[in-house]
Amino acid sequence: MNRFNVRKVAVLGAGVMGAQIAAHLVNVKVPVILFDLPAREGPKNGIVTRAVENLKKLKPSPLGVARDADLIGQANYEDHMEQLRDCDLIIEAIAERMDWKLDLYRKIAPFVAEHAIVASNTSGLSITKLSEALPEAIKPRFCGIHFFNPPRYMTLVELIATPTTQPHILDDLETFVTTGLGKGVVRAKDTPNFVANRIGIAGMLSTMKEVENFGLTFDVVDDLTGKRLGRASSGTFRTADVVGLDTMAHVIKTLQDNLSEATDPFYGSFGTPPVLKALLEAGHLGQKTKAGFYKKVGRDVMRFEQDSGEYVPAGQKADEVYGRMLKKPAAERLRLLRNAEGAQGQFLWAILRNSFHYAAVHLATIAETARDVDQAMRWGFGMKQGPFELWQEAGWLEVAKMVQEDIDAGRALCKAPLPEWVFKGPVAEAGGVHTPQGSWNPAKGVFEPYRVLPVHARQHFPERLLGEGGLDYRTAGTTIEENDSLRVWTLDEQVLIASIKTKMHAISPEVCEGLMAAVDLAEQRYQGLVIWSGDEPFSAGADLQAMLPAFMAVGVSAIEEAEGFMQQMMLRLRYANVPVVSAIRGLALGGGCELAVHSARRVAHMESYIGLVEVGVGLVPGAGGLTYIARRAAENAEASTGKDLLPFLTEGFTAAAMAKVGTSALESRQLGYLLPSDVVVPHKDELLFVAINEARALFASGWRAPHKRLFPVAGRDGRATIMGQLVNMRDGGFISQHDFHIASLIAKVVTGGDVDPGTLVSEEYLMTLERQAFCALIVHPKTQERILGMLNTGKPVRN
Repeated sequence: MNRFNVRKVAVLGAGVMGAQIAAHLVNVKVPVILFDLPAREGPKNGIVTRAVENLKKLKPSPLGVARDADLIGQANYEDHMEQLRDCDLIIEAIAERMDWKLDLYRKIAPFVAEHAIVASNTSGLSITKLSEALPEAIKPRFCGIHFFNPPRYMTLVELIATPTTQPHILDDLETFVTTGLGKGVVRAKDTPNFVANRIGIAGMLSTMKEVENFGLTFDVVDDLTGKRLGRASSGTFRTADVVGLDTMAHVIKTLQDNLSEATDPFYGSFGTPPVLKALLEAGHLGQKTKAGFYKKVGRDVMRFEQDSGEYVPAGQKADEVYGRMLKKPAAERLRLLRNAEGAQGQFLWAILRNSFHYAAVHLATIAETARDVDQAMRWGFGMKQGPFELWQEAGWLEVAKMVQEDIDAGRALCKAPLPEWVFKGPVAEAGGVHTPQGSWNPAKGVFEPYRVLPVHARQHFPERLLGEGGLDYRTAGTTIEENDSLRVWTLDEQVLIASIKTKMHAISPEVCEGLMAAVDLAEQRYQGLVIWSGDEPFSAGADLQAMLPAFMAVGVSAIEEAEGFMQQMMLRLRYANVPVVSAIRGLALGGGCELAVHSARRVAHMESYIGLVEVGVGLVPGAGGLTYIARRAAENAEASTGKDLLPFLTEGFTAAAMAKVGTSALESRQLGYLLPSDVVVPHKDELLFVAINEARALFASGWRAPHKRLFPVAGRDGRATIMGQLVNMRDGGFISQHDFHIASLIAKVVTGGDVDPGTLVSEEYLMTLERQAFCALIVHPKTQERILGMLNTGKPVRN
């Protein structure tokens, strides 16, 4: 089978999107060259160089590791066009000007390799019109590829074909974007703003219009339209600030320029909102100019007030009665909102009604199926549910009747009726657009099955929409053992899977017991054990709440016993006679980090956040985390020519003492929580597939548990050096006295206590020191303040 082998990518345009696309390609180890115009002054690559340097400063970081920016190749259109011949994929990402893009295509055409795919990253320009500037030989290999900002973090990538694009080109590109870049692909029709921006921007315009109608403030609206509504926590107006008000205005203009009353019955709602116009005229473009709908003054957040044109204090919240309504089941929720007497409830119903109306009217023209719309809104706009999903959950025909009644009464944005397929035929009979047989395709009048490519076989449990059916990881496969805390099961009868079921996948004594039993089972009958819990997080750490009753009843001895049992479990994993693979997604903190580092191998999703964070609750890592740091330092020192242990210990000590968390799998590797031999997986839904295959490969290669070895520690000399640095930090006011006390105990454990430098110790010896430090702290009043603060507020207490 031939495969599209992407050995190198060229990104044309070093603006915000182009540079960040290049950064993400580096994150996933794809060689990339970033092009732009030659600079008028200084080095010719100056424009690209500045863009690359800026990547290191951006927050949230587009790079897994900031120094990897140096891996981005730099080029300009005057001197380096020959380098395009070596590229298998060329992504054009220059400014949204049709004439500029067409001119660039003419310039690059002679240098494009015969097999290379050329794709335009545009948020809404016609892909078919863009293709007209290309030679006939390139047209079949040209398409649209629309990344969402920021490319590292946003799941959605829209692919758009032209009439001349060969079908296998989109298949090849979808395969690469899915498994290579870790994205969710939606194939959009070549219509203005494609799918997500067409629905999303229409929704934002609708929201702004209804805000005017109901006289609400921006902060109240953001409170209503954020997490409470199952959408991005930034709500409507903070999201607009992050995206950029100029970018939003451009996307609105694309709708205005390419649609009309004849082609879109909602066209009358596409005018640039007066408040947006006022902010743009004032140069307030959102986050990039530090002022938009909101701006920060010192520590205070201010919101723009259109009537006065001034910024006033923000922070108003929605009426809690509507917060309670939004927690109700979907059908009851929509009925309550529609019948609400207050402005906030009427506003919420209006924007939901408008979203249902718009999506239904335009489905046939912008997307193949309703699935494409709902996935685009999930992945591109951070919605928990797309419009069709929510509509279907609330009762298809009941909601349809409410929407149509509002249309007939003139309360909707336009008079266009809901399409006939909403009320009659297969959709009405099925109770919605998503069914196990497929998702509704109005052009064909059928429920169309999900498009299947070979790459999709790597996703055992892909993200599904409400009503689609499919396997549920909580019940799939063959269950071997299960209780309230852990499910032990298998998909293939070869590798055992352990899935933690506790809240936040916290590690309780019952979880420890279950994992030890799972190792026993795996050693008897299977090739390996994979620890994978289906969704995020991997594990937020030890279950402190589960320990508290025993502590209150028995005292610190109960804690020591629980910690000792957890340490035994960690060593059982490490020395198992089958490979144990931790499949990490999301947070792996505290005990979750310790669980991972004691596994034979780690397979981590790119967006994994790993670290020992016990200091935040006034404790030290107590389940082998500090022992791991000391052992790894000894192993790294042995592999080097240096004899001094301390340089190899310093980074691990600092990470634990400062509760440092890797903000990507790549940074976690730098911190030592992932090793060079561990695997980083770009796509979250491929994690289990890779982990199972990793376990099989380790078993097939003759896996044996590592030998138990004694290893040297830094001893009292190393501890004295660390303590000197801690004293300086305390006396300089950088850490509190309690922080100093905790860090001192960490230093004692990782250096082996009061022993000579180079003394050989066992893991059990260091774990005893860990337990002693943990138990000494848990009875400390200041640690108890931190624990109670975290349990009550979810935020660390500094004392």
